[in-house]
Amino acid sequence: MRVDLIWAEAPRRVREQALELPDGATVAQALAASGWDVAAALADGTLAASVWGRRVAPEALLRDSDRLELTRPLRVDPKVARRERFQRQGVRAPGLFARPRREPGSSR
Repeated sequence: MRVDLIWAEAPRRVREQALELPDGATVAQALAASGWDVAAALADGTLAASVWGRRVAPEALLRDSDRLELTRPLRVDPKVARRERFQRQGVRAPGLFARPRREPGSSR
């Protein structure tokens, strides 16, 4: 079976490798077959493994054409980052769904 292994080592730096594995291979076996030294990072929680964006354990079974991803933890909660960005930028425009104001006496 074929599995694609993706790892974003750092921002804007992505490693990708196609692996040919026997049927019934696990996430841990795929990582061992890749030759990438990531076992320690997975064990201490610095990296997490996911298949198609869903977190999986190292003993999870893989299927043909799976996309195995190694992800780094988020440094900032996305909600907090959005709130801080909005405070920095301020209100520049009325918003995406704001309706235009009608002029008095207009036909619309």
